[in-house]
Amino acid sequence: MPEKHLFEYAVIRIVPRVYREEFLNAGVVLYCRQLKFLQCLFHVDIQRLGVFCDQLDMNEVVLYLQAFERICAGSRNAGPIGQLDMASRFRWLTATRSTVVQTSKVHPGFCIDPTETLQRLYEQLVL
Repeated sequence: MPEKHLFEYAVIRIVPRVYREEFLNAGVVLYCRQLKFLQCLFHVDIQRLGVFCDQLDMNEVVLYLQAFERICAGSRNAGPIGQLDMASRFRWLTATRSTVVQTSKVHPGFCIDPTETLQRLYEQLVL
């Protein structure tokens, strides 16, 4: 039987009006220390988000999410946060904040394949 590995994940949320605490799920970030895995998947439904908040700069939201993705990957163009170790990048990405792009609380689980688990969570929680 394949070995199961502990993973942590958080839902990436778009919060157009932070003071109202209303949000749309836009992605998932998943971290598995044992397998050295940190990735996110996201999708911005511009039409749905526009109905939710027509004053939001959609291009800016997409840029924020792309930065999120670069930090997950540890890209050289992800700034100083992107150069931290994987666990620190995950903790930084999932830290509580009052911005347009936020994450849910971190949730744990066990998986065999983190890529497959990320895809399943993405489909269940975002699409």
